Amino acid sequence: MVAAVLICDDSNLARKQMARSLPTDWQDKVSFAGHGQEAMEVLKRQPIDLLFLDLNMPILDGYGVLQAIQAQQIPVKVVVVSGDIQPEARERVLSFGALDFIKKPVSAEKLQEVLQQFTSVHTAQDSQKVLDRAFAANHHSSMNFALDPVLRDVFQELTNVAMGQAGDLLARLLKVFVKLPIPNVNVIEVSELHMAIASVEQKQTTSAVCQGFIGGGVSGEALLILNDSSFADIAKLLNYEGKLTAKTELELLMDIGNILIGAVLKGLAEQIDMSFSQGHPVVLGQHAPVSEMIKANARRWKRMLAIEISYGIENYNINCDLLLLFTEDSIKTLNYKVEFLLEE
Repeated sequence: MVAAVLICDDSNLARKQMARSLPTDWQDKVSFAGHGQEAMEVLKRQPIDLLFLDLNMPILDGYGVLQAIQAQQIPVKVVVVSGDIQPEARERVLSFGALDFIKKPVSAEKLQEVLQQFTSVHTAQDSQKVLDRAFAANHHSSMNFALDPVLRDVFQELTNVAMGQAGDLLARLLKVFVKLPIPNVNVIEVSELHMAIASVEQKQTTSAVCQGFIGGGVSGEALLILNDSSFADIAKLLNYEGKLTAKTELELLMDIGNILIGAVLKGLAEQIDMSFSQGHPVVLGQHAPVSEMIKANARRWKRMLAIEISYGIENYNINCDLLLLFTEDSIKTLNYKVEFLLEE
């Protein structure tokens, strides 16, 4: 059986990787969508047998697509492919009618299993197929500090997987559902850093902790910024008792920081075949506007690769932003690592 396939993911890298992993005789019947609304337009326009669907996307996310498919009774089998590996995420997509759930990065074995669910026709050659990530093998980015769109897409996809692992860890610890964003990736000057986190401030005071990391020619700092209004609910979820004090809030900030910073760095390092050593966490400030904290520490940062991840917890007033700031000297090494990844 040759299936008509639609791959919906806001990452060009993820779309190409998935397409290359499909059986050879399916290749001519693969369509692509960059977000959920585009996927719905394709589904209405032409018959699709199998939809590979990401969850975290702009305009219309994967949950919205699943609900629309159910509501409009569109005859398509859906396999969710996501970096959001929380148990509740899997349960939700299955309850919306998804055939299965594949976590990112996609394993050939799991994809094999899913395709066997979908069709009984599976050749030995297809069974042994591994993910081919050479869609950009002929691409050679410049070493200018402006981030090439292809590289930005790759960094975003790597971060998507890493933040999903961190979200899963937090969800299991707190027994909640963590809302995951689309990560924002840019090369910026320190003067632009306040713009990158403008959404954090919103006239609220925050507390922040910073932790340095280094490994294999790459170094930087991770900033965890937590809205002060989040502390009460975090204390409740972590079973802290008694009155909240500055000391207690600092302990909570450190706890969340250790979970998210460690898990995201580990997830990134594993994907680019590196390891990071982490320094001791440093408090940037408590109960102050983000702009004041950044201004006070601006001399530590110059031009950098900035990755912004905003976490939220469903049904709780908890919002925190994680910023990964890679030094200017690290950009060349990271570009090399990414190009090597694409050429595998």
